[in-house]
Amino acid sequence: MNTSSDGSVVIQPHGSVGPDDAVELRQLLVHTVRRVRPLRLIVDLADVRDLDPINLGSVVAACDLGDDHQVAVFVHNPNRALAAQLHAAGVPSQRVRQS
Repeated sequence: MNTSSDGSVVIQPHGSVGPDDAVELRQLLVHTVRRVRPLRLIVDLADVRDLDPINLGSVVAACDLGDDHQVAVFVHNPNRALAAQLHAAGVPSQRVRQS
């Protein structure tokens, strides 16, 4: 996790994010939205090959949780398969930004 010059918090998972990473990712997302409360949280998936269903659900839930806490949550740079999964899970297209 790092903070960009505009105050956005950026979380950048790497590789294949599976069940062994589920607790850590969920806690990081929830902590960032509820405690850090940046204006914008960016989950940058540029280095992620795939997310298992649990972690995909955590990213989707973070978008909803952000709405409840006035934190804009965006997902940047998912590959095509991840973008399709995020859309199918209900993440609005304006929150998913592909480069």
